[in-house]
Amino acid sequence: MAGTAQSPRARYREQTRAEIKEIALRQLAEGGTASVALTRIAKEVGLSGPALYRYFDSRDALLTDLIRDAYADLAAAVTTAGDALAPDTPPRARAQALGGACRAWAVAQPHRYLLIEGTPVPGYTAPPDTLDGARAVLGPFLAVFEGAEPSAAVRPVVDQMTAWAKSDAGVARWARAAGGSAGAALAGAVLAWSHMHGAIGLEVSGQFEGMGHDGATLLRAQIDMLADAFGLD
Repeated sequence: MAGTAQSPRARYREQTRAEIKEIALRQLAEGGTASVALTRIAKEVGLSGPALYRYFDSRDALLTDLIRDAYADLAAAVTTAGDALAPDTPPRARAQALGGACRAWAVAQPHRYLLIEGTPVPGYTAPPDTLDGARAVLGPFLAVFEGAEPSAAVRPVVDQMTAWAKSDAGVARWARAAGGSAGAALAGAVLAWSHMHGAIGLEVSGQFEGMGHDGATLLRAQIDMLADAFGLD
């Protein structure tokens, strides 16, 4: 059954919201979150300040939309990379592909990456649903570490993740839905997140300038070390 056609007013509203977000992303790329200014956006769009608030009632509401979009796009990039692999791809190679996709997305648009993984915006509190976006990014890594054989070095993390899943039904449901039922899968995914975003965050914020190494090489080495710690093939 065909979807209901949008009214001209609804289409105009969506187009205007998209234009506002496009301008906000440009401001974000130019100077970070501090440079996102509703008054400047209103002027560029051709709206009065009060009129702009009909589309986003605050800067935080605009940032929340940008954060949701960024998580959705990053999750799509990671999921697409995983889906492109052959079903029999070994877990280690799968982890490398997922990590590489995350880095490629971040390097291509560092301002969006830093919005979701960089320094928290002062005074801003993300709504609870953005957690779902973060979990969507991490979900493909859960299946990678399912059935892993953790070494003693990472066993304390596995034990804590096991306890977390037992005490939080939402976490347990998320892990099962993503293909990771055990504490090892959660621990592997969380450690992959910390390894990836440590390396990627330093790279896209310019901290590796002049150090003589390539960010992709460093990330591959970190994922390989993590794969060793979990006994991945």
